[in-house]
Amino acid sequence: MAFLETDRGFFVPASQASDAYCDNPLSIGHNATISAPHMHAVCLNLLASHGLSKGNKFLDIGSGSGWLVAAVSHLVGEDGLSMGIEHVGELSTWSRKNIECASSILRSRLEKHHIILKTADGRAGEPSLGPWNAIHVGAASPQLPTALIDQLAPGGILICPVGVDEQNLVVARKGLDGSVEVENEMGVRYVPLTSLKKQTGWS
Repeated sequence: MAFLETDRGFFVPASQASDAYCDNPLSIGHNATISAPHMHAVCLNLLASHGLSKGNKFLDIGSGSGWLVAAVSHLVGEDGLSMGIEHVGELSTWSRKNIECASSILRSRLEKHHIILKTADGRAGEPSLGPWNAIHVGAASPQLPTALIDQLAPGGILICPVGVDEQNLVVARKGLDGSVEVENEMGVRYVPLTSLKKQTGWS
């Protein structure tokens, strides 16, 4: 339901409106993309099947258009927190407008701080508001980011594309005893998780 309740049409640039519902990634500027709908569906299914639910805390690193932050807000509800961190200020501002326009429910959650959008380097996570029940990374890290695993609550899940030339969508689950189990979900192709300078300086 979270997927169907979050209209992708509000989260793509106006120039891409005719392709909003095509099953492929779309450029949102600044060398960033909004993932293809099937990848968003995969991530939502992983989160829901792991047990992400009302009252939980979710963190999206490289939140881009804000779509996944909005969708997960429907999973965690009014008592939960869905937060996005995006280091491109223009995208962070745009994602806020997208969420405000998408529905009155989402706009209310922004106003009440059940949805939070922050402009910052997400690679450091957000320990001040953790621990997190789930963390998603929207760009490929060269290796599994241990700083983010450290911010997971016991029983939490991290979803992150990992690799350079060959990438896998990696799922790391933290046990109640703090142990971490890691598995490769599927092969993927994401833009790299990098600094703002490198991202905006690409040719």
